[in-house]
Amino acid sequence: MTGARPGNIPPLDPTAATPFYRQIYDRFRGAIASGLLKPGDRIPSARALTKELGLARGTIEAAYSLLAAEGYIQARGQAGTIVTPDLKPQMPVSKPIPPADSGIAPTSFRPDSILPFQMGLPALDTFPRKIWARLGARCARAMQPADMVHPAVSGLPALRAEIAAYLQVSRGIDCSPSQVFVTSGYRHTIALIVHALLKPDDRVWLENPGYPPTRELFRQMQIESIPVPVDRDGLVVSDGITLAPRARAAVVTPAHQSPLCVSLSLPRRQALLDWAAGNDAWIIEDDYDGEYRYVSRPLPALKSLDRDGRVLYAGTFSKVLFPSLRLAYLVVPEAEVARFEEMTEALAAGSPELTQAIVTAFITEGHFARHIQRMRRLYAERRAMTAAGLESVLAGHMQIDSQPGGMHLILRLLGRQSDRELVAHMRREGLYAEALTDWMIEGDAAPALLLNFTNIDSRTTAETLARRISKLL
Repeated sequence: MTGARPGNIPPLDPTAATPFYRQIYDRFRGAIASGLLKPGDRIPSARALTKELGLARGTIEAAYSLLAAEGYIQARGQAGTIVTPDLKPQMPVSKPIPPADSGIAPTSFRPDSILPFQMGLPALDTFPRKIWARLGARCARAMQPADMVHPAVSGLPALRAEIAAYLQVSRGIDCSPSQVFVTSGYRHTIALIVHALLKPDDRVWLENPGYPPTRELFRQMQIESIPVPVDRDGLVVSDGITLAPRARAAVVTPAHQSPLCVSLSLPRRQALLDWAAGNDAWIIEDDYDGEYRYVSRPLPALKSLDRDGRVLYAGTFSKVLFPSLRLAYLVVPEAEVARFEEMTEALAAGSPELTQAIVTAFITEGHFARHIQRMRRLYAERRAMTAAGLESVLAGHMQIDSQPGGMHLILRLLGRQSDRELVAHMRREGLYAEALTDWMIEGDAAPALLLNFTNIDSRTTAETLARRISKLL
């Protein structure tokens, strides 16, 4: 049974003509009518509310007596006072929100649900929760007063050291812990880079198609986005040079282009690095799921080829652990460390130290590396099972792209079906998908669905879901 705390009571107005006991009565009745206080919820004792509001106890008791007389609350002796069980207060009538003209709800690129095919989610059913709980309990027990002050804004030093060591081995990135900055997610990472290195009206290359929140974030920060086409070899660097040769930065996803999953070829990587070095520009490498490549070993990061200090490497724990951690990291060139330290001091409050300590222990004890290895095998299996299940039902309506890695499938729609309309139908039926059309900055794309396969546990499950999609076509 939940309870209302005294601090939740809105402040009283000493200048009002309404007496205090009546103001208290009105606030509790309003909270019950709005659903903020529900039947059976415990409310503060008269003594606690007297202390909180600084009023005479008789004033509080007068308000409670009136509420009890009208049936809103009941006294239960030592159990306290509660909102009357089975009370059915009159709720205000809400006006329905008129549907959008298109009939298609806008896509959320950070949903808080767990739906079939939901993008951005790792395999939550196989995460080692028992190990995580044990480490969490141990870290909580080990907390000392020094661990309870404001966290280091650049990140827990032990975690920064573990990230640097991991990147050296797994991604070929030679960096020191001082170059690693812990952030609260991709958006925080981009905002930190913009504040440190860019200024309003600067121009930045973005992959087209590309992750939609990136361009919205740049728009909010008054940075002009230049859409640069993507083909089978990744970002077409020559087109970027033609469109905006003096751009200040380029945002790229070299390992698995988001969303097409192609890899940036070596000649393109070198051309991009040459452009950045020759124009004093920055490359923001978003390596959101570079660990998950299934046709060969994961490719080295673009940052591993950087000899001129032009690449900023952005990684995240959302895809390899789970999104609610809200932990990501940024590796900056050594020459820019002081600038980023200055900016994090000005802008960042730091991520929760206890969470960082648990992640540090998870990495230090080898669980992180073993988890990624297990997920790489599991995802290869689930990708094959999901593709086979979908193709067995939808072969006449869709064609699945062949991809070297990543965490989602691309289903190309055959015929004249709109991907945005199909996505809207799927959402209404409890299925998740994203439309490739929504990832285009400009120009047209062949209609396609983006479907995450990491939480599809069998071919039978995929076939069952495919039949639900088939009914919507």
